[in-house]
Amino acid sequence: MAGGVVLVLVLLGGFAFHDALGRWLWPDPRYDALRQRADVALRAGRLSAADGSGARELFEAALALQPDQLEAREGLARVAQAALARAEVRAKAGDAAHAQEALQLARELQAPRARVDALEARLQAMRAQAIGIDVLLARAAAAHAAGHLDDGSDAALPLYQQVLQAQPRNQRALEGREDALEDLLKPAAGLLARDDLLRVAELVHRAEAFDPGHAALPALHAGLAKALEARGRQVRRLLARGRVEAAAQACDELRLLQVEAMPDACAGPLGDALLRAAGAAPPDRASRLLALAREAGVDPARVQALQRHLRQTRRHESPPAAPADTPRVRARVALLLEQVERARDRGDWLTPPGDSAWDRLREARALAPHDPRVTRAAASLLAAARACNAEALRDNNLGRARACLDAWRQLAPSDDGVAEARRRLAQRWIAIGSERLDAGQADDARRALEQARGLDPQAPGLGEFAERVGKAR
Repeated sequence: MAGGVVLVLVLLGGFAFHDALGRWLWPDPRYDALRQRADVALRAGRLSAADGSGARELFEAALALQPDQLEAREGLARVAQAALARAEVRAKAGDAAHAQEALQLARELQAPRARVDALEARLQAMRAQAIGIDVLLARAAAAHAAGHLDDGSDAALPLYQQVLQAQPRNQRALEGREDALEDLLKPAAGLLARDDLLRVAELVHRAEAFDPGHAALPALHAGLAKALEARGRQVRRLLARGRVEAAAQACDELRLLQVEAMPDACAGPLGDALLRAAGAAPPDRASRLLALAREAGVDPARVQALQRHLRQTRRHESPPAAPADTPRVRARVALLLEQVERARDRGDWLTPPGDSAWDRLREARALAPHDPRVTRAAASLLAAARACNAEALRDNNLGRARACLDAWRQLAPSDDGVAEARRRLAQRWIAIGSERLDAGQADDARRALEQARGLDPQAPGLGEFAERVGKAR
């Protein structure tokens, strides 16, 4: 009897192995037909076609049938090379429109980034010459006057950059870029004074994209460094006063700022304080504290052990009495909810501690946990945080996307969408880091790697990107 069971299992395993091996050794006939048609299309120069008859579409269809076959992947790489070669030929002939079309295909198929970016710069210079330098300068000045500094291709700084691609010494463009960057960085001093380090770092990054040597940047870097030292001291003071959530938020912001040497207080002391506070907190707050402990790197086994202990000890506890519903309490709740909206409109989702939208909402919840106004405000803030994350990601404003994502996580720690949003943001950092690495900016690539790793250590492509960064260093 036992021998029969073993024989059945062996046969089933053999069929499964034969099926998997067969798919690799003997590809689907449709795969071969699609690949051959793709080769013909590539040789004929039909790189892409809306009706599906282009080399790209046929290789992609073949790859969908047999994802483990290398020929289709290699075919797509050949299409990318052919598209890049075509773009270079068209650019040399002065045909900027068709060169841009071929370049876009090469970019989508991940042609070598350095060649793609170099050709993109040439095409920008060609377009500048074709449109007319004076026209571009006038459009840039008008965009600057309207307050559009870097929010799209028709904003002042991209237009000045387009002129400088064509004429690197154009004085009007250099002066216009200087003035626009001064306006872009003008809020930075006030943000530093308010300790809004994320937004300062974001402004610095945006300015460096157009002129890394801008005169205002060294002072801002020095101001950020000084503020980081003060933030480390603040974390120690917050922990000493028992304000563990504020300390966790301060440490989390330091991680967002890609600090290489985190304060010692953000490691073991913070984790221990969060666990102690969670052990004595009401269930809702305990859940948030445990989530913060996980983010701070506390051993998951310790977190799970405390969760089990809390479930056991609180099973028979009666809920705490809510504050009395008095006119004074209702008025205070109304004021707090107004402050929630104002903080959200300012972008102060989690910082500064004590004056953020999250802190004001938490205070309102403590006063009136069952008040419908508080429930609606929490739902509205959660929806706004999700929308803010999506909008910032669409605009490639990754610092703001992370701030909104952190607010989303605080408001709904068990929301399944948080993990997916973290992965999307991590992948965007990987993409930006790859661009920086291809451009020879190894330090920027390393910082992007740390951002991606902090968001999702299992993000697709992270391992390969980390290996490339390591080789570059």
